[in-house]
Amino acid sequence: MTSVVTGMVGGGFYDRNSAPQWAAADLPLTWLESALAERSFKDTAPAVGVADFGCSEGRNSLAAMRRVIGALRTRSDRPVQTLFVDLPTNDFGRLFAALRPDGRSAFDDPAVYSAAVGGDMFDPLLPQNSVHVATTFNSVGYLSRRPVERLSNHVIANGPFLPDAKDSVSDAEHAIFMHQIRDDMRRFYRARAAELVPGGQLLMQCFGAKDGLWACDCTYDVLNDALLEAVDMGIIDRDTYERYYSAVYYRTVEQLTELVSGPDAELGALFRLDRAEGYEVPMPFEEDFKRTGDATTYARASVNYFRAFTEAMMRRALSGHRSLDRLIDHAFTRVEQAMKDDPERLRIRFISIAALLTRRDQT
Repeated sequence: MTSVVTGMVGGGFYDRNSAPQWAAADLPLTWLESALAERSFKDTAPAVGVADFGCSEGRNSLAAMRRVIGALRTRSDRPVQTLFVDLPTNDFGRLFAALRPDGRSAFDDPAVYSAAVGGDMFDPLLPQNSVHVATTFNSVGYLSRRPVERLSNHVIANGPFLPDAKDSVSDAEHAIFMHQIRDDMRRFYRARAAELVPGGQLLMQCFGAKDGLWACDCTYDVLNDALLEAVDMGIIDRDTYERYYSAVYYRTVEQLTELVSGPDAELGALFRLDRAEGYEVPMPFEEDFKRTGDATTYARASVNYFRAFTEAMMRRALSGHRSLDRLIDHAFTRVEQAMKDDPERLRIRFISIAALLTRRDQT
């Protein structure tokens, strides 16, 4: 199955603009550290397997892996096999360089070994019963495929968000996306259940929705407006606009965990849900703006963050268009200008959802 995205924007751009993603990972990582501090490792595997699904260029993934290894070392002195998983088209070159700076392991532990795996995380990718800890940060928010050929009135199925928006996504379209995310989560849970040892932990964190707020909600509205302007300017036609949409879905924590939570959960026999929560993450550049009032710097930092995880998907969806670079530059320049002109109204917010699960005994 062809993925809807080739990976995040490479060349170090994602690493430079992913501080909010790292901030979102902090809380659920504390849950995992606490769980590992109480865990006994009685299996006979020669190494403790730790896999991160959606490693991108590696900066945040390595930071999370260091915290996991630190917690593991309080309970086990066995070798640790770290596995960094992402799409085959991901910029693994940056990851490899980060894993061996100056020819030495980034983990400063001779018993930690590292490897990378290219594949779709909705498929089984690792040997059965080989993983003791699995993590994923934001990646499960990306759909495995495009569930509809087109969205006629917005660039994301959750939208629009601003109260003065003219168009809307239909209930029928929402229902199709909800069916898709359930299917994706079903595949993801089953794949990880096969790879995890009994008692193994699965930590998931993702951009999401809570109390009527979505991550980057109004930013998508401005991006939608920018693409409609591109239609008016003749850069793209209406058919191209309708065929492009961002294949993500901003779900609630309940939607993330419904397949494993509750006595009648479809996959409740595979996992025990230990903890789940939705929360808002402070945005570093928003805090800077509150302190300095510098709307220009705020808009640039906000859009670079937004662009780091949306541009690659846009390029893939619109590949082959004769004016692709012009279109992308127009879209993100328009978003940046709008945020500079009205930063109070067009706030970038990061609503995060997270869940910690334990693989049930397979007997």
